[in-house]
Amino acid sequence: MELRLSTSSAYPAVLRRQASPLLLHKQQTFASALKPGGALRFRPRRRLLHLPITCSVSPSTAEPSSEVKKKTLVRRNDVRNIAIVAHVDHGKTTLVDSMLRQAKVFRDNQVMQERIMDSNDLERERGITILSKNTSITYKNTKVNIIDTPGHSDFGGEVERVLNMVDGVLLVVDSVEGPMPQTRFVLKKALEFGHAVVVVVNKIDRPSARPEFVVNSTFELFIELNATDEQCDFQAIYASGIKGKAGLAPDDLADDLGPLFEAIIRCVPGPNIEKDGALQMLATNIEYDEHKGRIAIGRLHAGALRKGMDVRVCTSEDSCRFARVSELFVYEKFYRVPADTVEAGDICAVCGIDDIQIGETIADKVHGKPLPTIKVEEPTVKMSFSVNTSPFSGREGKYVTSRNLRDRLNRELERNLAMKVEDGETADTFIISGRGTLHITILIENMRREGYEFMVGPPKVINKRVNDKLLEPYEVATVEVPENHMGPVVELLGKRRGQMFDMQGVGSEGTVFLRYKIPTRGLLGLRNAILTASRGTAILNTVFESYGPWAGDISTRDLGSLVAFEDGTSTSYALASSQERGQMFVGAGVDVYKGQIVGIHQRPGDLGLNICKKKAATNIRSNKDVTVVLDTPLTYSLDDCIEYIEEDELVEVTPLSIRMCKNPKMAKKGR
Repeated sequence: MELRLSTSSAYPAVLRRQASPLLLHKQQTFASALKPGGALRFRPRRRLLHLPITCSVSPSTAEPSSEVKKKTLVRRNDVRNIAIVAHVDHGKTTLVDSMLRQAKVFRDNQVMQERIMDSNDLERERGITILSKNTSITYKNTKVNIIDTPGHSDFGGEVERVLNMVDGVLLVVDSVEGPMPQTRFVLKKALEFGHAVVVVVNKIDRPSARPEFVVNSTFELFIELNATDEQCDFQAIYASGIKGKAGLAPDDLADDLGPLFEAIIRCVPGPNIEKDGALQMLATNIEYDEHKGRIAIGRLHAGALRKGMDVRVCTSEDSCRFARVSELFVYEKFYRVPADTVEAGDICAVCGIDDIQIGETIADKVHGKPLPTIKVEEPTVKMSFSVNTSPFSGREGKYVTSRNLRDRLNRELERNLAMKVEDGETADTFIISGRGTLHITILIENMRREGYEFMVGPPKVINKRVNDKLLEPYEVATVEVPENHMGPVVELLGKRRGQMFDMQGVGSEGTVFLRYKIPTRGLLGLRNAILTASRGTAILNTVFESYGPWAGDISTRDLGSLVAFEDGTSTSYALASSQERGQMFVGAGVDVYKGQIVGIHQRPGDLGLNICKKKAATNIRSNKDVTVVLDTPLTYSLDDCIEYIEEDELVEVTPLSIRMCKNPKMAKKGR
């Protein structure tokens, strides 16, 4: 079935059918707001219906500049390179599942797990995408390279990196929530690169779906981000990723994803390449294979790459070295397939260059020149990693020395561009900087599973000083909370110096969207507090906004800790009296050491406890032993522990245990 797609020059697809006067008014208002003096940047069009137009990057807008024309660039029409970007939980990976299934990547009788692109154990456990991954499908003799990207703002570096490899993006937006903080971040980056955008309104089968509002909001977001007229002229597709259906109108879905595939072929241009030019390929991603060694993944910008070819590897004009390509792979369906030659415009994997780094250029041996390196935004949060100095050190871990720790952190830097590692105050301490606590927590969890044992300090924000003024990072926090729990959540965010700038009610689900600008310091430890305040019903999303003036002191934790004051094994007898002082982290029969945090005190300030005390044995026989009823101890995950600890506390991370303790190097706090 041949599908013919068209959009309106001024509006996305749904608005062609019913050109709303409200939208016209909004369009004019936004335009005049963007240009002082009323000079409209985005002109309202006179034609509203029925006129055929082109997609967001039409042949006229995609023409190379006169300077580039000298290099005789040509456009490949048999390849499309796209990235799927969205906010977390808006259904990117599920949509890719359906695309792979309908492109007959798998046999009809082949049993496939859900979210097949989330191949990492940690990704499957948490239900999130952490690393960007490549795959490809073939639709009507056109190869479509697809890159699935993470949705969390903490992994924004992955998104920034892969946008170098593509010519267009599928912007997936939830049909109820609409554009969220991370939607704004990834769209801003895609527009900066000048990529074509196809908007996919996903989860259209949700009962409270509001597609017209979502497309309007996305349109306004394009204008806010200073998109060009051509970029604002996006194609909107309505889809249900889990059912594998898509259509040009919310109430008229096809039985498959045909309309989505057609929109990709029509609206995303093929790569602009210098076919006969000198070889140029930017290494955008690095993988490691036990047999093949380091594998560089990237898009070929010019020339052709052949197996066994001698190449030059460049970081800058002056810094180059020579290497040979031992093996070459392209992405076919869900697998890497060996290839003898790869032409410009395609995405490939290169083996044989053992010391290749992300951002380096594989170029022609004689005439090769480096491409611009990849730039990602600066980290905003830092944490200290140090050697485990607790009495239990070395019991469970395989790698426990500072040399092991240093080697592992340096290996992480090779792949994780948004992370930085610096030496700490002592030889066995390292300062790790990242995009957020989740970004660093994923590294800690991976290291723990690999057999490393170490201690982690509390997260701290990275401040800047400009013109003798102290600036700190601010983030936009979006909270979705039921209306009856809104009061405690607003109070909590107010205490943490948050400023509300938007509030919206959402349909029949009875939830309210709150948008705040809040210092990153105020977000540390907020997730658990907000869940407690809303009885576990609130959803919190954040994305970095900018640096702003210091907001003043923020109190993140009101209660102190219960601390064990001797080594030993906890007993039921001691815990029965200790649990009256607060909530315990440990049960009976657990080994503890002096300085270990064993619970949350019910008052401010720390309290030392003896939870190893045994009942005195006497020669007077009692008629009956007293039955001790213990409360169930709190079970804290790694994320919870890192949120909980204060300035003078540490998290001890081992392959089998996660404990918290007071930092022995800091002065004792409390009573």
